[in-house]
Amino acid sequence: MMKRLVSAKKLLVSTTAILAVGLSGQANAQEQGAEPELQDPNEIIVTANKRSENLQNVSISVSAVTGDSLEKGRTTQVDELVSKVPNLQLTSTVGDNTPIFALRGVSLNDFSLNQSGPVATYYDEVYKGNFAFYGVALFDLDRVEVLRGPQGTLYGKNTTGGAVNLISRAPKLGETSGYVNAGYGNYNRFDVNGALNVPIGQNAALRVAGTYSKADGWFKNVVPGQPDLGGVSEYGIRGALYVEPSDGVNFTLRASTSYQNPRNYGIFAEPAAVNRPGLSDRQIAANETSRRRARTYSIALTGNFDLTDSLSLTSVSSWDKGNLSFIEDTDGQSIALLEIPYVDRASQVAQDLRITSDFGGPFNFILGGYYNREKVFNASTFKIAQDVASGGDVDGDGFVTDADCAATTAGEACQFGNRFDQIKKSFAIYTDASFELNDRFKLKGGLRFTRDTGSQPNFIAEQIGPSGAVLGVTIPTPATPLSYKISNLSGKIGLDFQATPDNLLYVTYSRGFRAPSFNAQAFFDPSELNVAAAEKVDSFEIGSKNKFADRTITLNMAGFYYKYRNQQFINVDPVTAAQTLLNIPKSRIWGGEAELTARPSDAITLRGSLGFLNAKIQQGTVSGANVAGNKLTNAPSLTANAGFDATLYDGNIGKFTASGDLAYTSSQFFDVVNTPRLEQGGYALLSGHLDWTSESGQYSLTLWGKNLTNKFYFTSRVDLLAGFGFDYNHRSTPRTYGITAGAKF
Repeated sequence: MMKRLVSAKKLLVSTTAILAVGLSGQANAQEQGAEPELQDPNEIIVTANKRSENLQNVSISVSAVTGDSLEKGRTTQVDELVSKVPNLQLTSTVGDNTPIFALRGVSLNDFSLNQSGPVATYYDEVYKGNFAFYGVALFDLDRVEVLRGPQGTLYGKNTTGGAVNLISRAPKLGETSGYVNAGYGNYNRFDVNGALNVPIGQNAALRVAGTYSKADGWFKNVVPGQPDLGGVSEYGIRGALYVEPSDGVNFTLRASTSYQNPRNYGIFAEPAAVNRPGLSDRQIAANETSRRRARTYSIALTGNFDLTDSLSLTSVSSWDKGNLSFIEDTDGQSIALLEIPYVDRASQVAQDLRITSDFGGPFNFILGGYYNREKVFNASTFKIAQDVASGGDVDGDGFVTDADCAATTAGEACQFGNRFDQIKKSFAIYTDASFELNDRFKLKGGLRFTRDTGSQPNFIAEQIGPSGAVLGVTIPTPATPLSYKISNLSGKIGLDFQATPDNLLYVTYSRGFRAPSFNAQAFFDPSELNVAAAEKVDSFEIGSKNKFADRTITLNMAGFYYKYRNQQFINVDPVTAAQTLLNIPKSRIWGGEAELTARPSDAITLRGSLGFLNAKIQQGTVSGANVAGNKLTNAPSLTANAGFDATLYDGNIGKFTASGDLAYTSSQFFDVVNTPRLEQGGYALLSGHLDWTSESGQYSLTLWGKNLTNKFYFTSRVDLLAGFGFDYNHRSTPRTYGITAGAKF
């Protein structure tokens, strides 16, 4: 009788080992402290359906990065995953470590804090929908997995784009072990992280992990007395208790909290000659430099039960709470032209319950139910021209007062604020099944019924003077709150063909669904108060997983075609700054990925990946303009990565290794209008690390560097030129480097 059942979610996870080899040296779960090593895929066995399966024989398009690779490369933010996974992109309009992912061109083109994207983020099987839940995630991880395409028949929330799964290291029975890493880098960065695993009797174990980081801002503020922006100040703590009360029964209780309070990000305003006169690319003149604050709390209980020899039950119960607040110096200047305070408070409860079969015959299934309730409070304020220098003195008396706001015709000297509650509930029943037709062919299929409801009560939009006095209501409060109720049936069907023991071919059709959304950016006009329709994606995919040359070469490929309906996006009027949540009726996306790993010798591993995209709008109108034929946002035509892992020396003074990665992203747009001046050109990022590990494996030293060529590029851009005189841009992090020392016990 197995002592630990792997949940149904990890059926998807189980394909990650081969691709993780291609991305980070090896994707199978390694023992703490083991060096990356390419193993025979036949030796990598999982029990995702309570039965042994070869990872390479599970037909899903997925990439992964091991925790060991993340640690050595100093990958400390989820944002940095985009350089490691083909066809994965993000925008950072709401700041670092709160990424808005795009996968295969399916994206959330909205920076509102009430939204949940089409690419779901999971922490240890728990869905994190709101930005306030993200927190400090990348510490003491076993691996990160990125699943492409619509998800929903195996676990969790229904999504149209895919899923990013973060899996922490689990407690180990009968073992006292741990590690600590400490490092120092440029911008006076200091990091320390570690974990401790202790047994509690014979049937329980506790693992506690934590991280702390602090760094000065890299965006140098030239305003006297004002601090630099873009700093780091954060910590996170996570505890996990694993208990086996009897054979066939186990529980894992996880609890975590995190806190971030760095100086907020800075905005790179263009045209530079007008908005940044005399400043270098690394300088900013910002008058608003308050701290960004994010606090998270999370509790989750996972239980696995053997019901019979062929049926198991998995339960994942969770509670999350988060608070995110910051004031954005939106104009990126020393004047108070446009500043926006944001507040996001959210809580959620969720329950996933599923039965997994292991009949030992041709037919097996997963049957589950999912419930999620999310409550959000959002408050935002447009503070326009709040000083004389920015034009707030409308009446010419030398001061900016409520009288100026009352007399304005263009919003000068006014604050336009809104606040609301948002309640969303999602209920689903899902099933996934497979039937082996013979030794080579397997038929797959799954269905999901989803019932989603949402409401936006207590909406208030006001015009406020500089003193804070309410001068009027800009959008009348609806007599009844905006709401939606929608049911959906989605699913997938596919066929696997095991051509040889080392070559798998598969074809899959799947449909993804994303619930409607409320517009959080309604400030000025009743037309902004709206609900965007639900998204749908029809995905057609063909793929193969292959091993060659005595299994020293692995090549995995996938090609796909998407019919994308009603993509939700926020449209910002460049003249009035009015923002409306819209749908693009029809788009189509086609492309593919290839991931290659070669091991010419025991000392060298070569890695490469390639992603192609052709993502275009077929039907849509934005601000009166026909956008048919335009490229979708966050959808570069080409993403590529090439890297190596090499053992330089392995002897009695320890082991010396080197790793390097070069990631390329071609040009892309951040708006559906495809404004030419806001196109981000193609760029390449170089990173790497040199490692020494003692002969015993107990001690280590790593020299690391990211964006070593100090490439300048933008991660999001918004056209505000006609209305405010500047284009709004988020700038990439410059070159960072440092040294990290570690010890294991």
